[in-house]
Amino acid sequence: MSGRNKIRIAVIDMNNGVANQGMRGIQEVLLRYSAEMGLNLSFDVFNLRQKGEIPGLEYDIYISSGGPGSPYDGEGEKWENDFFDLLDGIDRFNDQHEHTKKHAFLICHSFQMASRKFGIGKVIKRRSTAFGIFPVFLTEEGEQDPIFDGLPNPFYTVDSRDWQVTNPDDELFSADENQVLALEKERPHVDLERCVMSIRFRPEIVGTQFHPEADAAGMKIYLLQEDKKAAIIKNHGEEKYLDMLHSLDDPNRIQLTQSLVLPNFLNEAINALQEA
Repeated sequence: MSGRNKIRIAVIDMNNGVANQGMRGIQEVLLRYSAEMGLNLSFDVFNLRQKGEIPGLEYDIYISSGGPGSPYDGEGEKWENDFFDLLDGIDRFNDQHEHTKKHAFLICHSFQMASRKFGIGKVIKRRSTAFGIFPVFLTEEGEQDPIFDGLPNPFYTVDSRDWQVTNPDDELFSADENQVLALEKERPHVDLERCVMSIRFRPEIVGTQFHPEADAAGMKIYLLQEDKKAAIIKNHGEEKYLDMLHSLDDPNRIQLTQSLVLPNFLNEAINALQEA
């Protein structure tokens, strides 16, 4: 791999200026991956919602972050149109180039926006905020998908959302282009559909509702802040709070997910570049 010219990655910041752990997590994964693989890899950050920055098509790989608020916040706004145009541009480029493919990974807010754009499922507000470390269940397609290689089924990850994608239209998903890769746990006692946790929108464009960049150390710092602790206990109870702290100490939970999902995606994207 190290023989290839520089690999250029665009990281799109969807946080709209709100303090978060996600951007640090993404950058840490990229820096660690680059060092471990001995790659000439560089990345640039584009602050899309706050500053209207959008990358062009000169990058090899795109990673777009989570962020606060509704996935409908940008309707009719230039920044949303720019984001959707970029996804269309990646699609067009991949259609026109048989061997050189650009890959994109979309997290949480970006995943919900892409579900809207591609017309997949219903993007709806949850009855209550989901926040914590939860099991995620792979579908048959997910078990075969390279981004989840090495993970158990279910695996654990950080989930933080007020919105969700549900009720995928079965007809859409019988097409080769879209595949549901993962779902939230079944809740037989609740009359609600299972939220979709991961979709492969295109062979080269994949997304997750959860946060694969989240790391145990960062989450622990976040959870130990007095205001965050008080809010979680108020909204979810002390037992849930203590369970989250306990989960962070388990190396087979979010540390495993962070060490595999985005690196697996990068392997797939970079191998495709190498073959080209």
